[in-house]
This record gives sequence, C-alpha cells and structure tokens, in this order.
Amino acid sequence: MPDLPFTLAQLRILYAIVNEGSFKKAGEKLYISQPAVSLQIKNLEQQLNAAIFYRDRRKARLTEQGKLLVKYCQRILNLCEETCRALDELEALQSGTLIIGGSQTTGTYLMPRLIGIFRHKYPQIAIGLKVNSTRRIAWCVANGQIDLAVVGGKIPPALQPQLNILPYAEDELALILPPGHPLSTLEFIQKEDLYRLRFIALERDSTIRDVISKALTQNGIDSQYFKIEMELNSIEAIKNAVQSDLGAAFVSVSAISKELELGVLHWAKIEGVTIKRDLSILINPKRYYATATNMFRKEILDLVLASNPVL
Repeated sequence: MPDLPFTLAQLRILYAIVNEGSFKKAGEKLYISQPAVSLQIKNLEQQLNAAIFYRDRRKARLTEQGKLLVKYCQRILNLCEETCRALDELEALQSGTLIIGGSQTTGTYLMPRLIGIFRHKYPQIAIGLKVNSTRRIAWCVANGQIDLAVVGGKIPPALQPQLNILPYAEDELALILPPGHPLSTLEFIQKEDLYRLRFIALERDSTIRDVISKALTQNGIDSQYFKIEMELNSIEAIKNAVQSDLGAAFVSVSAISKELELGVLHWAKIEGVTIKRDLSILINPKRYYATATNMFRKEILDLVLASNPVL
C-alpha cells in the first residue's frame, strides 16, 4: 500500500476548519494554536500538490479539490469513530452508544417512547436522538451520522440505493376537531363535510401533507378544494391551533394520545375512510453495526410483533 499524502490529524483539522468557518475557530475547537493549524494545512497542500483553500482573509473557502477532499474526509473520520466504538464494545457487549433518528412525527412522539422502553431494559447504553425531516434523516443514515432511524414518508430516490429500508409499522392519521365543534357529536362525518371545514395544515413541502393528499384522493376526496386557513411548521402548533378553535387538521394518531385522553381534542372519524402511512426503519448496509444498534432494532421490531402497543 503506498504512503498516504495525509494524516488523520490533518483531516481532523481540515474538518474542524470547514465546520467552524475559520482557522482561528478550528484551533480553539481542537485546543491548538492558529499557526499550528495553518502549518498543518500548508503541509497537507504540499503533500497533495493541490490548493485546498482560496487565500481569502475573511473566510476559509474551499477550492474544488478541497471540497472533494472534505467529502472523503467526513467518511474517513466517521469510519474511525465506528472502529473505536466497535473495539470498545468487545470489552463490554452490554454497553455502548447509540445514535438514532426520527422524522418530525416519529422523532417527537414515537421515538421517545421506544427509547424509554429500551433504556428500561438496557440502562447502561447511552442514546442520542436526532429529529429532522425524512429527507435529512435519510441523508444522515446514508452518511454514517446516525446508526438507525424510524421515519414516515418516502425516501428520496437518490438515497434509496445507499440504504436498507425495512417495513416497520403503519401509522394512522386522524382528523382532529375542537371538542365543541358541531361535527364532534357525530359518530362519523361524511366526505362532503370536509369541504366545509377550515383547515390548519403543515407547510406545502411536508411529507405528511403529501401522504394525506394522496390517501384522500384514493378515497375520492380532492384536498385541493379544502379551505386552508393556516399553514404551520410543527405538529404541536397545529394541535394548539385546533384546541383554540382555529380549524381542523390531520395529524398522526401517535401525536394526540394525551389530548384525546384529556378530552381537549376530538378525533372525527370519516365514513368509509381510513388514512394510513407506512413507517420504515433505515439502516446503512455498509456500516459496522454495533451491539447496541442491533439490540435496539430487535427490541422495536419485537414491540410491533407484540400487537404494536406503542403506536
């Protein structure tokens, strides 16, 4: 194997510069002097025979060669981190660290419950949770920043070849109304009633909004004719708006269990219509999977097999 034109220390410094935005801040992050940072980058450029940064005093800007190097730098450093974690777990198979992800709804309402159940059984395993859009979480799994994720909605086609996408469960979506709404007294409302409601919806690029629209279309309901009074960017904001009698909304059943129990929201059933979406587990098949990750995956799959008590 030929000698490599860089060291891990140089890659760490390069990655810190990109993340922190300057040589000075990178030095502070790594507890080394700015001249030492500059010298390491100068040596790296000489070893590569390529400029990594444009010489701009205001900001550290990457050249095209620098951008390519950073792309691989991130993967190399992530792999080093995985290696350390794998070696650590050889000493204690019942310990470890697990980074999991969830899309907006699963990460806010489902994953904390799954983590609670898992931590009760394995209290020695440290767990971190990242919540973001399905697209962003899928990207993080593909790039090794998250060990495992549970998401709802469609995975971007460009990322699908890089992931194992495993069916997990079905999540039902409910039409919610304030308890005092005239339609809340009915056992079922009719499809035609939907066109008379004022709706509160997630923003247009939301995965859930797209799922709801497609499901309604399959049931002969055209959501294009709904009266959208307000668009909000969080489920919590939508629930509060419905409670304040500002309109109706579709949300995941898993997001309203407490509100239904307290009687501050009403789940309005639509005659002959059930709206569901698939939840998926995402893993990266090229990554080393630590004991903690495999245990978490097994536990949450066992929960589904046991009549899905958490959704």
